[in-house]
Amino acid sequence: MKKVLQDYPLQVCMDSEKYLPQKGLREIYAQHMASEEEQVKALLNAVGSDMCSDWSDWGLEGTNNSLLYKFLKATPLDLMTKKFQEMLNLLLNRNMKVRYPCRYKGFDAKERKTHFRMTVHVLDDYVFRKYQIEMKRNPDLWPLYRGFFVDVYIMHGDRRPESVVSLTDRISESLQISHERDNGSADEVENLMVKLKFLPYKIRTFLIRNGLSTLFDNGFPAYRKYYLKQMGIWKTSFEKQQQLDWLLTEWAQYITSKYRGRGPNNHTYLSEAEPFLEQFAKRSTQNKRLVGYTGSVTATESLKEEVIESSALSVQESLTVAKQEKIDMKGKGMVIFFPAIPGCGKSAVCKELLNDPGELVANGRSIHSLMGDLVKGKYWPLLAKERQKRPKETITLADKNAPNVEVWDTVRDICNDTSAIGVPVVPDSPGTELNPFALDALALFMYRVIQRQNHPGNLDKESPNAGYVLLMFYNLYSRKNRKEFEGALRQQFGFLVKLPILKPERPPLPSAIQDVLSEGLDLFGSHSRKHGKLDSSKGSLSQKWSIWEKNLRQVLNRNAVYFNDIQTPFKEAFESVRQQLIAILKGEVPINSAGEEVRSFNNITYAALTLPVNEVTQTLQHLAATNIDIENYFCDRMVILNSAHVTLAHKHAHGVAAVAKFGDLRGVEVPVMLTAFLFSAKLCALEARIMENEKGIYSRNPWPHVTVWTAKGTRPKESNFLPQMLQSGHAWRVDFAPVVLSGVVELL
Repeated sequence: MKKVLQDYPLQVCMDSEKYLPQKGLREIYAQHMASEEEQVKALLNAVGSDMCSDWSDWGLEGTNNSLLYKFLKATPLDLMTKKFQEMLNLLLNRNMKVRYPCRYKGFDAKERKTHFRMTVHVLDDYVFRKYQIEMKRNPDLWPLYRGFFVDVYIMHGDRRPESVVSLTDRISESLQISHERDNGSADEVENLMVKLKFLPYKIRTFLIRNGLSTLFDNGFPAYRKYYLKQMGIWKTSFEKQQQLDWLLTEWAQYITSKYRGRGPNNHTYLSEAEPFLEQFAKRSTQNKRLVGYTGSVTATESLKEEVIESSALSVQESLTVAKQEKIDMKGKGMVIFFPAIPGCGKSAVCKELLNDPGELVANGRSIHSLMGDLVKGKYWPLLAKERQKRPKETITLADKNAPNVEVWDTVRDICNDTSAIGVPVVPDSPGTELNPFALDALALFMYRVIQRQNHPGNLDKESPNAGYVLLMFYNLYSRKNRKEFEGALRQQFGFLVKLPILKPERPPLPSAIQDVLSEGLDLFGSHSRKHGKLDSSKGSLSQKWSIWEKNLRQVLNRNAVYFNDIQTPFKEAFESVRQQLIAILKGEVPINSAGEEVRSFNNITYAALTLPVNEVTQTLQHLAATNIDIENYFCDRMVILNSAHVTLAHKHAHGVAAVAKFGDLRGVEVPVMLTAFLFSAKLCALEARIMENEKGIYSRNPWPHVTVWTAKGTRPKESNFLPQMLQSGHAWRVDFAPVVLSGVVELL
C-alpha cells in the first residue's frame, strides 16, 4: 500500500465533498434491483470516474468462457504463462468456486494473434483455505487474490501448435513482483491473505455470520470457543480480543433472545446485525472504531424483494446489439441435448417426441433417441457413430444430462462433423447468484426422482443416495448464474429452448424444504472438502448422509400436494418444447451470431415505488410507542421488514403493458404519504397515498399500501383485502399524522 501511494499520490481536492456519493451504497443498491449489472453500474457511477472510467471491463456481458479452455490447452511461451496455467488448472481440478470471465479484445491479422482479457474472481472465502493447503504442498504456486485480471495473447502459426503469451508488460511486471515477493513459505502467504481483510468485514462475515449455526446448534460456550479460535488464527492482540469478546457476547444474548430455536440464515443475518452494531457503536468512540460504524443504517443487507405473487414468468425487454441471421436448415440435422439435472423430465420429453414428433419429421426427416442410462461405455462417442450412420437431416435426441463446457464442446464437434445444429433444452428457472437453477427447481427434481420406480439408471426411490447424486449434479453448474449459463449456450450454439417446469403463479418454497436443502448443500460442501468425489456412503460423513437422505424423503413426501400443485403439467411443457423446436427447424427463430450480446431483465413481475426501509421501520416503531393496540400487536409477532414498496402495477392483475410502461421511469423519485396502519390476525399494512408528481405516476391498485407483515401461509397479495376486512370487522385501522417518504420507481 505504501508503494502504491508513493507511485500514485492522492490528488488534493478542495471541493472533495461534492465528489462523494450523495446516497449510501446500500441505498443505491436497493434502488437498482432489476439486475446485478444495473446494481454494479449504479455503485460505480456513484463513486466516480476514477473508479470506473470505462465500463467495458466490468460486468459479464460479452464474455466468452470458451477462451479459458483454449488458453489452458495451449502451449505456454514463457514461465509466467506456465505458472498462471498451473494456478487455473489447480482451481478447476479442485472444483473451487472461482469465476473466469474472458472478454475478447481483438485479432491482430498481421501478427496472427488473438487478444482477450481474463478476470479471475474468487466467489467463496473457503477457496483461500483450500488453496493455502495446496501452497504448503507446492510453495512455488502463485499466491491467490480475491480478484485480478490478465491480458492474454493466443499466437497462431503454421510451424508450431497454437501457443500463448499472456499479460501485458505492465501487468506482467506487477504480478512478477508480487510473485517474487510472496515466494516464501505458505504461512507468509496465508498471513498476507488474512491481512487484506479489514476488521469490520471480518466481524460481520467470520465472527457473526459464520458463527450463527454454532451459536444456535451448540450454544454460547461453543460459539465463544469458535470466535476466540478465529482471533487466535488472526493473531489478534489481547486488548482487541477483550473488546471483541464483549461485543460478541452482547450479540449472542441479543440474537438468541429474539430468535428461539433456529436463527436468521446467512442471507438475512445483516438485517439483524446492522441495527445491533449501530446501537453498539453509538455508546462510545471505542465501540465505533471497533465495528467500523459510519452512519445510520439506510437499508438492510438482505435486499430480497417482497414478492407479491411468487412467479417465474418474466417481462423480458431484449436489446439485440449484434447481427441476427436466419439459418437454412436444408440438408442439416439437429442434435437436441439437455444441460439439466436428473428429474427435470428430459427422458419423458424424448419419449414423447419419438411418439408424437409432429412437424419435426416433415419433409422426410427421421428422429431417433439414445438414452444414456441404457448405454454401456462412453455415451458421446457412441452418439457420434449413431449420427454418422444416419442421413444428415436426422434429428437426434441426446437423452443424457450435459452439465459442463467440455460436454458442450463435444456436442458442437459432433454437430460440425455430421452437418447438424445443436439445440440445448434447459429447464426454465430464474436461478441464483451462483447457480442457474433455483432451489425450488432442485426440490422438484429431487421429489420426482424419489417417486420413480425401476428406473433404468437405478436413480429412483430405492436408491439410498439419490439426494447426494442430485446435489452433485447441482454443484456441476455452480459458478454461473442464469444469465451467464444461458448466454454461454446461446453463444456456442445460437439457439436455446426452455422446458417449463414450474407454474408462474405458485406459493413460495416451504421453509421445511428450504431447511433440508440447505443442510444437504452444507453437508455436500463438507463432504467435497474432505473426500472429493468419494461416494456419500463412504468416508467420515456417511452416517450424516444416511440421516439426511432419510429426512429428505420424509420432508419431500410430506409436501407431495405442494409439488403436484406447483409443477407445470407435462402436456403443456412438452407442447412448449415441441413448438420451439419446430420454429427453429422452420427457420422462424434467428440464430444468435457469435459475439451477440443480449440484455434481458428476468423475473420482472411488477412495478413499484421502493421506500427506504429504515424510515418505514422508524414510522412503525413510533406507532408502537404511541399506541397500545399496535404495541400489543407487534409484541406477539416477529416482524422483520426487509423491503418496503408500494405496488404500481402487477403483471397478473393489470397486464404486461401496464408494468412495461414504467420501464422508462425507473429511478424517478416520487413523494409517498403514509396515513394509516391496518392490521388483522394474519397480516398488516400501511396505507399509502402517492402524491402529485410531474410524471403523473399513480398506482393501479384500488388501495395503495405497503405490506409490513404476513403470517406463515398467508400470501402478501392478501393485504389488498384489508379495507374489506375492516368493513366486515375482521381488521382494525389506526390513523396517524401523515409521514412523507421518497419512493423510487423500480421494476421487480
